[in-house]
Amino acid sequence: MDDEEEKKDGEAAAPSVVDRYYTRWYRADMKGKPCEDHCILQHSNRICVITLAETHPLLKKGRIISKIDYQISNGCSRLNNKVSGKSKRGGQFLTEFAPLCRITCTDTTEFTIYSCIRGRLLEVNENILERPALLQEKPSTNGYIAVILPKFEESKSITENLLNRCDFEKLVANREGTQMVPVKPL
Repeated sequence: MDDEEEKKDGEAAAPSVVDRYYTRWYRADMKGKPCEDHCILQHSNRICVITLAETHPLLKKGRIISKIDYQISNGCSRLNNKVSGKSKRGGQFLTEFAPLCRITCTDTTEFTIYSCIRGRLLEVNENILERPALLQEKPSTNGYIAVILPKFEESKSITENLLNRCDFEKLVANREGTQMVPVKPL
């Protein structure tokens, strides 16, 4: 084995930043809609990044996003979220079923992405408004939806209604009626 092959093997074995510093949690079939799965990346500092799970229909090949809208209702836009200070004052407080954004595809299919956890909205990803393809190309990194900070006293309990990676893989395998196949992170 030459040095270049050895280097490639070493790179493949190294975990990604997401896998190294975040724990993946899943909310399957959000609001009863089959396969509309969300992923919550939880950092040890309590911060949670809301993304699409690898199995979400929006990530299927051939889907093209035409519009992402953080305007939830006439009086509520997630883009108007203003957070300040060390204690993150001013951020919108979200319940676990609070809509974060609506995504429309060119085939007129619409998906609503929810917060999945209770907490204060720290930021939304405005980059996906300019480049919607980021959501599909890099959903766990540059294509994230939002960042939420749970209340300190709730930070341990926010995962009670979520699936860990192993349970999510079992659920996906049962859906497909196949042997358990590990879900590959994007």
